Amino acid sequence: MQLFDSLTNQKREFIPLEPGKVKMYSCGPTVYNYFHLGNARPFVVFDLLRRYLEYRGYKVTFVQNFTDIDDKMIRRANEEGVTLRELADKYIAEYFKDADGLGIKRATIQPRATESIDAIIEQVGKLVAGGHAYVSTDGVYFSTRSFPDYGKLSHFHLDELEAGASERVNTGENKHDPADFAVWKFKKPGEPAWPSPWGEGRPGWHIECSSMINRYLGPTIDIHSGGKDLIFPHHENEIAQSECATGKQLAHYWLHNGFINVNNEKMSKSLGNFFTVRDVVKHFPYDVIRFFLLTGHYRSPINFSDELLQAAQTGLTRLRNCYSAVQFKLKSKVESAESADKAAAAVAESVRKSIDTARTAFIAAMDDDLNTPDALAAIFSWVREVNTLITSSPSAADCQAVLDFFDELGDVLGLRWQCEEAIPTEILALVEARTQAKKAKNFTLADELRKQITEAGYTLMDTPQGPRIEKQHA
Repeated sequence: MQLFDSLTNQKREFIPLEPGKVKMYSCGPTVYNYFHLGNARPFVVFDLLRRYLEYRGYKVTFVQNFTDIDDKMIRRANEEGVTLRELADKYIAEYFKDADGLGIKRATIQPRATESIDAIIEQVGKLVAGGHAYVSTDGVYFSTRSFPDYGKLSHFHLDELEAGASERVNTGENKHDPADFAVWKFKKPGEPAWPSPWGEGRPGWHIECSSMINRYLGPTIDIHSGGKDLIFPHHENEIAQSECATGKQLAHYWLHNGFINVNNEKMSKSLGNFFTVRDVVKHFPYDVIRFFLLTGHYRSPINFSDELLQAAQTGLTRLRNCYSAVQFKLKSKVESAESADKAAAAVAESVRKSIDTARTAFIAAMDDDLNTPDALAAIFSWVREVNTLITSSPSAADCQAVLDFFDELGDVLGLRWQCEEAIPTEILALVEARTQAKKAKNFTLADELRKQITEAGYTLMDTPQGPRIEKQHA
């Protein structure tokens, strides 16, 4: 399996620190609002990575944090007239509603930053003791000059970074170099604060993730992931403070996803061109949004538009139609002596080969740095083959094998193929009776049976693969 490592800027064979086990950390949401589609992309693609690693037999310990203390949180809590805890509780609950809808598995551990204040203070203490951080008038700052490798992830030299940082220095910050950053901010009026050896205050953003990684996963992990916008300064600063505090490499692989663009600009709250998942789901179901996010390679930018979401919905429907057709074939199957003849054996062999070929192609694509476009292409190619095979009277075992492979793929992709409601047995019986009536050229009876099916609240469609039945929705 090859993964593109942002640190080395190349694909590398994935070799875990411990055979059969993977320790993985991904930056989670700042819980002051609903998350937008740009935020959703890393949540979905690194959920996919976690699922695929598990599919390949690894035991994954996955930590994703909640940032529940920072400037945005404080401003929003003041605007809403609530405590920081109340704000976090509200939007963590809302996060899970959207994440569950998107098929994102719960992380092994999902800590809040405020639950790790003791670990943060301990790590800041190590940095100060090691000469990597210093106490100033408004907080404790990390000295970027103390870490010779600073800039190795973003591939910039410190002098270049400092030139840019000098233009962004916040008024009132008292630090030695423009590129230095706060690991502990002293208390200001109206802000939450915790006691520390350097004075009451709160953690800087970057130290939160470093401390939670060390606390829950140890000093070195296999994979650290997040959006490309986090490479600098967030992940660069994580590396610096973590490796100075522990003396060990923070992560062996750094994975970063590309942006979602709107009119060729990155979707972001700061640009005001964002759409929350909660807004989009009013027009497209969660699973369509997830499928849309999987259609592009995770490192490439993808454009957002209603047309592309509609295309994703059409694609997902094609896959589900195939699943439903096979499922219907299985439910209405009446085994006979014909199942043992040579023709049936040939169909069974074709089904087996189609699944083996599709699985091999799917794994090859996913092993190539999670190449979901190629993986989905392999699935669609297989579905075209299945649509032909199910016209050849496959056995119940053949149908079940197809459904099992569909479910195998769904577990990896985080997608459901099953209709929300199972079709009742009596409706299936009517469909089968209509099929037999058509074969007997009793079209009057066939029309009457279709009418009964429609009146019962179901839509019957005749397709080249056989009849397809769906629940009518108001």
